[in-house]
Amino acid sequence: MRPTYAEIDLGAIRHNVAVFKDLLAPTELCVVVKADAYGHGDAPVAEAAMDAGASWLAVALLEEGIRLREAEIETPIIVLSEPDPRDAIEVAKWGLTPTVYTPGFVEALSDTGVGFDVHVKVDTGMHRVGVAPSGLGKLMSTIGAIPDIRVAALWTHFPVADEDPEFTRRQIELFDEAIDRYHVPMVHLANTAGAVLFPQARRSLARIGLGTYGLHPNDQTRSVIELRPAMRIVSHVSHVQRLQAGARPSYGRIRALPHDSTVATVPMGYADGYPRRLTQGGSVLIGGEPHPLGGTVTMDQVVVDVGDADVGVGDEVVLLGRQGEAEITADDWARALGTNSYEIVCGIGPRVPRRYVE
Repeated sequence: MRPTYAEIDLGAIRHNVAVFKDLLAPTELCVVVKADAYGHGDAPVAEAAMDAGASWLAVALLEEGIRLREAEIETPIIVLSEPDPRDAIEVAKWGLTPTVYTPGFVEALSDTGVGFDVHVKVDTGMHRVGVAPSGLGKLMSTIGAIPDIRVAALWTHFPVADEDPEFTRRQIELFDEAIDRYHVPMVHLANTAGAVLFPQARRSLARIGLGTYGLHPNDQTRSVIELRPAMRIVSHVSHVQRLQAGARPSYGRIRALPHDSTVATVPMGYADGYPRRLTQGGSVLIGGEPHPLGGTVTMDQVVVDVGDADVGVGDEVVLLGRQGEAEITADDWARALGTNSYEIVCGIGPRVPRRYVE
């Protein structure tokens, strides 16, 4: 009932997926909906992405895949990391496509007595999970000895496709050398940056995460494709008061108002994902104009110095996104915080309800 919410534009999701579908054709699209679709809501985003032409979905956790199946989504779903071997039967029960890279997990799948199409992940330089190229032969032999398990795909992941083209090209070469002797139905390498900037990496399938949500990994991709941000964080003024110059609103009383000013309270704080570090330099949009914060971000609320602007209780406040001609982007937050836009949108918490619009 608090007037704060994340407005998720499913029309923007469809637009972005369609842009990638056109750019990458005939490569199939796998939309990454892990982490609750980067904070946008996994099932609604998945439905919109499939409407726009995505043929696969990807999640990080077994639980995320199960939640999509419970939402009656039947599209193929890749689990991008091996679950706990004890949960192998759950992978089968819910019809998920497992990634494999260790003999132990392959054996756990075999012990279920159920047939699997698996995607084998090759570590070409990310060094997080995956089988090293030197160990791929042994793993493929292990899988080949099990009649009920078939290698449906080989894949790898780019850690710096948006930063280091030389390293990424070397990854592609290593991957191709590693898989040269194997003939599998599907090969996939590219994330958002890889798909846009490295046409040679598009192959059978491209895994599009960040771009689905209208966010760019770097300025180079921004010059190639036009995407629409799908998330807008909206609240409304809950209280206003006129304060004299020198007043110090909020915890810590860290900053004096430089002049007589109206201070507006907005019911969103760091417990909702509005970072406390935005206390210095943060601003919001009211009436299509940016206004600076007037003091420390608190757990549930922020105070905004609106000066002499005519602002009243109930006025719309945009903390992230567009209002009129003005816009505050996830990249703006990320630059101020020394992070990336992924963390910004994923950090909008569960106390902020998602409202879906077209």
